[in-house]
Amino acid sequence: MTRTPLMAGNWKMNLDHLEANHLVQGLAMELADHNHDYSQCEVLVIPPFTDIRTVQTIVDADNLGIKYGAQDVSVHDNGAYTGEISTSMLTKLGCTYVVMGHSERREYHNESDELVGEKARKVLDAGMTPILCCGEALEIRKAGTHVEFVLGQIRAALKGWDAADVAKIVIAYEPIWAIGTGETATADDAQEVCGAIRKALAEDFGAETAEATRVLYGGSAKPGNIKELMAQEDIDGALIGGASLKADSFAEMCRFYA
Repeated sequence: MTRTPLMAGNWKMNLDHLEANHLVQGLAMELADHNHDYSQCEVLVIPPFTDIRTVQTIVDADNLGIKYGAQDVSVHDNGAYTGEISTSMLTKLGCTYVVMGHSERREYHNESDELVGEKARKVLDAGMTPILCCGEALEIRKAGTHVEFVLGQIRAALKGWDAADVAKIVIAYEPIWAIGTGETATADDAQEVCGAIRKALAEDFGAETAEATRVLYGGSAKPGNIKELMAQEDIDGALIGGASLKADSFAEMCRFYA
């Protein structure tokens, strides 16, 4: 596979800056102890905004191979937008990735596919990599329309994009019913949708773009199922929640190739 696998740890609203310091140092030690090859798997942590400066300091001071990013971003550059964070604020802190469209943002903040696409464009234009999330609720899965629904989300967000830009993003498929519930889509379930995403990218933007775009699986991924997930043809990594909050479990997932 020419696409470099990516393990992205989404901390959500967990860990203060002191706990962030401890976790990143622990993760770095776990990876170093096992001679982790970052060319075999890119490692990314996505902390709350208040932790980013702490993570930057640790990564820069020790010249770590771990990358870091943000959980959301504003579509505005600056101004009277209380509580918002701009792309320039993130780039000044050395962020290289930004998540948008996570199911929790869509549900609790009513974020539309169009807004998600606008955020992704903003991030890409700022020189960072968007991680565009998509996924279906349980009722959609039960109705059997989950593939159609997910592809609709992606196509709405990427409407008007050109192939060269699409090839630079990461898409994270996260079945909502399998996030934080202990339920996990089977590897075949995950491959079905991730494969459909790649097929749709090929149809809309060409085979070269489809081959270049990384597609992650998110939804209760953990050490016990990561090898099976990563064995699937169209799964290029994982967007990891709870398992990324412990250095040993996250490091183990990053070493899936060993």
